[in-house]
Amino acid sequence: MFKSTTILSVRHKGVVAIGGDGQVTMSSFVVKKEACKIRKLYHEKVIVGFAGSAADAFALLERFESKLEKFQGNVLRSAHELAKDWRTDKVLRRLESLLIAVDKDCSLLVSGNGELIEPDDGILGIGSGGQFATAAARALVAHSELSAREIVEEALKITAEICVYTNANIRVEEIK
Repeated sequence: MFKSTTILSVRHKGVVAIGGDGQVTMSSFVVKKEACKIRKLYHEKVIVGFAGSAADAFALLERFESKLEKFQGNVLRSAHELAKDWRTDKVLRRLESLLIAVDKDCSLLVSGNGELIEPDDGILGIGSGGQFATAAARALVAHSELSAREIVEEALKITAEICVYTNANIRVEEIK
């Protein structure tokens, strides 16, 4: 498990929101409080969040962005091609990061093991606080009238209270 951050994506009521905290750690030290781990890509139609090594994540983001351009914004095809490259390329295979990529139709987790996961319930969490955030989001979806954005914000706030690698400096982006 990466001790780095928390990224959460929630697809709810026709909207997808993705958010992340701002904490950057090295070993057991906080070195930055307000990092942005969420990026809009492909004419702001795709949002990506990353957890793990920042340098590795940026290398993967560049590759993913080039795949999006090549496949005209098709997130599923671009993620599939990235996962295939990531698993088979000798250099990429060593990268330690996870990505969540979302657009208006699709939410995907992409890993270096070649995994490409689309959640049944539209909720994905990665990073050290990913499972806390996922659990909180599922409870909020089931027992509240909050929007996707509000669910992401509240779940990340709950996670920040539990996970030492997650802070409350939260950024959220959404696609309606």
